Amino acid sequence: MINVLVTGANGQLGSELKHIHNKGIVKFDRSVNFVFTDIDTLDISNPIFLKKFFQDHSFDFVINCAAYTNVDLAETEKEKAYNVNATCVKNIVEAIKERNLSLTKFIHISTDYVFDGKSHIPYTEEMQTNPKSVYGKSKLEGEIFALQYKNSMVIRTSWLYSSYGKNFAKTIHKLCNERESLNVVFDQIGTPTYAYDLAYAIFQIVKQSVSENRFISGIYHFSNEGVCSWYDFAKLIANKAKSNCVVNPIESKDYPTPVARPFYSVLNKNKIKSNYKLVIPFWQDSLDEYFNITDNK
Repeated sequence: MINVLVTGANGQLGSELKHIHNKGIVKFDRSVNFVFTDIDTLDISNPIFLKKFFQDHSFDFVINCAAYTNVDLAETEKEKAYNVNATCVKNIVEAIKERNLSLTKFIHISTDYVFDGKSHIPYTEEMQTNPKSVYGKSKLEGEIFALQYKNSMVIRTSWLYSSYGKNFAKTIHKLCNERESLNVVFDQIGTPTYAYDLAYAIFQIVKQSVSENRFISGIYHFSNEGVCSWYDFAKLIANKAKSNCVVNPIESKDYPTPVARPFYSVLNKNKIKSNYKLVIPFWQDSLDEYFNITDNK
């Protein structure tokens, strides 16, 4: 029996992992047991409790989806952001080490915000990090803690959205039905990530590790294929929602936020595609899938 622990199971990514598991979408050639937890069932901020939990339970994989993701609020809730995004990662790693579970594979989710957004080419895993926000700095510290364990994998992603939780796609979808027009920035470039696609990729990594002993630790990048601006993304959402709402392009300087967003956050995915033979959908196709799900809910 292969045992897999998922933390942060009620967030966007955790919910998609749960969905794939419950629907039996990915088949394993061995019996695999998933344990989905959130802060109410497993307090990863409590190192004593967590170590006791790992003393009582043995896991072959730990997938950490727990995160503090409010970029603006993190500036005034610095301690909370660092606790969830860094200290909790340290707690998990130390609990695994103390239990002497040296064969346990740890998968931790990170973000494009560890970069400064000043590149003009897709970010590779080896490029210099330079976070500009509390959120980005706390996530980078979490990466450092994760990589102190030899069997760990950090997956950075960007512009995550899903039919679960709060995200840009759901917000724009809702506003398109409520307003005659929307203003969205056109000078911030990146790639959306449909959380289902990332969850499916994680399942493939677990499956290949189980069946082929293929688990290559280190940092990886994952998003959908293609490149767009937030304006492009919003305009296609409005189009697919069959909305009459007019989406207007504006510059970032005309939409001030407490924390400046990266102007460029495209991630190079060659490493994860090569190592795990992944075929990643284009962001436009995944948005179609998102609408298929939300329209049928």
